[in-house]
Amino acid sequence: MQASQIEIVPFGPDHLEAAVALSRQAGWPHRTEDWQLALALSEGMVAVEDGRVVGTVLVTPYKGDCATINMVIVDETMRGRGLGRKLMDAALLAAGDRPLRLVATTAGLPLYQKLGFHETGTVAQHQGLAGDIAAPAETQAATDADLPAIAALDRLAFGADREGLLSYLAGIGAFAVLRRDGHVSGFACLRPFGRGEVIGPVVAADVGEARKLIEHFIARRPGRFLRVDTTAETGLSPWLAEHGLAHVGGGITMKKPLVHHAADPAVTTFALASQALG
Repeated sequence: MQASQIEIVPFGPDHLEAAVALSRQAGWPHRTEDWQLALALSEGMVAVEDGRVVGTVLVTPYKGDCATINMVIVDETMRGRGLGRKLMDAALLAAGDRPLRLVATTAGLPLYQKLGFHETGTVAQHQGLAGDIAAPAETQAATDADLPAIAALDRLAFGADREGLLSYLAGIGAFAVLRRDGHVSGFACLRPFGRGEVIGPVVAADVGEARKLIEHFIARRPGRFLRVDTTAETGLSPWLAEHGLAHVGGGITMKKPLVHHAADPAVTTFALASQALG
């Protein structure tokens, strides 16, 4: 059966179990709870053939600023039939008039390039059992009163308003902050994900402060499974590996800008890759 005969429908609760199975087939660690998080923040579509879910895609809008495309998965028995393009066409329609971002695998890169996305960098995924590390004296647990300042810093770094995402993460995870002159100058988030927990996003004025924020959570999770996504430009990969978080892969960051789009980040940022969010 050709991909043109497959129906693209809204992602509903009855598709969740099949979506989890597809992500496992792809080798991704997403639990049901991780899909539920992504769906709470996104508009999802699934490809259905004879009642069977054979593909997924999620579009996560950040108000009118931009949207990310996540969880583009095609059942391995359906690959090479144009289904990835059909899912992406549905995602582009759902995203509307927004600049777009995604993290691509090498296999998906040609399709995204054809759709007008261009490479902007790489994501390095680090994970493993956290080593013993001293907790930094400068960091502290965030309070509810810190969330507006955290959202403002994230907006500056990410170039879009992710207040909804941050509020959701505050409900299921924990934030740590650095303060300068009594004001929040950097933050990191820890939340459950996959085999353990993920640290991210992290926003800081420089790499040294970013390390302290990451140390805040590593120090509290010795021997626990953690994941951190970063970029080559930060130089953090060797340091993360020294503390038990080996480099295990990654992806290619891409954007599809419009004429009017958010400026590039003005501070160091370690945003979640699409696999971690979605």
